[in-house]
Amino acid sequence: MTAHFVNLLDELRRRSLRMASQVEDMLFEACEAISDPGQQMALRVIARDAEVDAAEVEVEAEVIRLLALYQPVGIDLRMLCTILKVNNDLERVADCAVNIAERAAHGELQAVVRDNEELRQLYPTVRKALRGAVQAYSSNDPEAARAIREQDQGIDALYQQIIRNVLKAADVSRDDLAAYLDLLSVAKNLERIADHATNIAEDVIFLSTGQIVRHRE
Repeated sequence: MTAHFVNLLDELRRRSLRMASQVEDMLFEACEAISDPGQQMALRVIARDAEVDAAEVEVEAEVIRLLALYQPVGIDLRMLCTILKVNNDLERVADCAVNIAERAAHGELQAVVRDNEELRQLYPTVRKALRGAVQAYSSNDPEAARAIREQDQGIDALYQQIIRNVLKAADVSRDDLAAYLDLLSVAKNLERIADHATNIAEDVIFLSTGQIVRHRE
C-alpha cells in the first residue's frame, strides 16, 4: 500500500482511539453520577452522547471510503474491519453510559445504592475491563485482550448476585420499588458495557492473529 494510505489508516486509528477516550470519560462520569445527589454530572453525560454519535458516523464513513478506494488486503484489511467493529461497540458503550446517567438523574437511586456492595464492586470492575480493552486495542496486544475475555464471567456473576439481592430487598421494602428498578437497569447496563469490552478484546485478537474467537471458550 502507498505511504498516503498508511497515513490515512494511522489517522483513522487515532480518531478511533480519541472516541474511545471520550467514551471512557462518559462511563466514569455516569458511575460518579450514581452517588451524586445533584444532576449536573448525569446531564453532562447525556449531552455528550451526540458527540460520540457524530464521531461514530465519521469513522464509519472513512472506513468505507478507504475500503472502496484502496481495496486493502491482509493486516490492513483486518485493521479496517477492527476499527469498524470497535467503533460500533464504543458507540454502544456510550449509549449504556447515557442509560446509567438517565437513571441517576431520577434522584431516587442514591438511597438504595449505598446498601448494595456488589454494585459498588461492579463499577470499578467494568471500568477496568473497558480500560484494559482500549489499551489492548491501542497497543495491539492479544495477550492483554485474552485477559479481558477471562474477566467476563466474574462480572456476570456479580450481576446475577445484584439481581438476587434486589429481589430480596424489593420484597421487603415496596416503597423503594422504583429505585430498585433503576438499580437493576444500572447493573444491566454495566454488564452490557463489559460485554462490549469483551467484544473489543476479541477484535484485537482477530487483528493480531486473524483468528475469530467469538463464541469460543
